[in-house]
Amino acid sequence: MAFLSLLEGIRTPFLDRLMQFITYFGQEIVIIAVICALYWCADKRFAYMLGFTYFTAGLLVQSLKITFRVPRPWVIDPSFKAVESAVPGATGYSFPSGHTQGAACLFFPLALRTKNTWRKLLCVLAFILIGFSRMYLGVHTPKDVIVSMLLSVAVSCMIWHFQRFFLDSTQYVKQTAAVLAALSLAVAAYALLLKSRGTIDMEYALDCCKAAGAGLGFSLGYYIERTRLDFDTHTGQFGSQAVKLIAGLGLTLLIKEGFPLIFGASITAKMAEYFVLVLWVLVLYPCIFTRLGRRHS
Repeated sequence: MAFLSLLEGIRTPFLDRLMQFITYFGQEIVIIAVICALYWCADKRFAYMLGFTYFTAGLLVQSLKITFRVPRPWVIDPSFKAVESAVPGATGYSFPSGHTQGAACLFFPLALRTKNTWRKLLCVLAFILIGFSRMYLGVHTPKDVIVSMLLSVAVSCMIWHFQRFFLDSTQYVKQTAAVLAALSLAVAAYALLLKSRGTIDMEYALDCCKAAGAGLGFSLGYYIERTRLDFDTHTGQFGSQAVKLIAGLGLTLLIKEGFPLIFGASITAKMAEYFVLVLWVLVLYPCIFTRLGRRHS
């Protein structure tokens, strides 16, 4: 809190806007958009690696949040004021930082992938800067950010080290999907158990169940795509690829916005929403543009 108070003392309107812009790159919508672009149009294998890293680390972070139940900085110290524009997006418990996890799960694998030293440094600097922005905005403490960063880097290294095991062979696809599905179900069950005992409120259980729904969607989508579909990302020239990406992102957003209007915002509905969204990204939309591509060929 002393460090956050120090940062509070150097705030300016310009820095507030700059840090709010930087922190945006750790949001769920940006990470998913990047994974979609890679998966549909450029590098399906690396997109899978990002997906495994992001969803696995996300499940672990959500589990830690409801286990330690650390309140936000302004709750710990009522005299402390966060940057007002950042507060609406700071949902759930404070420890560990979800934005930092998302940023590290995106930029650290990019750093591992590139062979250019300057690009590596820029990628590392990117997720460090996003973590710093969370502290500057006053929505996370250094402990929240550092633990999230270390956990995400560790998961990234593990996925990177064993990438051939689940990305270059179909021998262990079923086992890999089963492990991720089991982890997702365990996190959802844990959150619902704490909620039923009155340990956590619905909003905190909701975040866990959304992560679990996404994890289940990823595990099933990964299994179906690897064993049944195995689509090709390169389905045309740049123009057709751009249309494919824009249409896919638009339809994904439509599903995300329309699902709650039809099915509501209960825990079950939210879990189903994220399950369907990820399954759409991995299997349903690739099925559509693969068939369209065959008709035009």
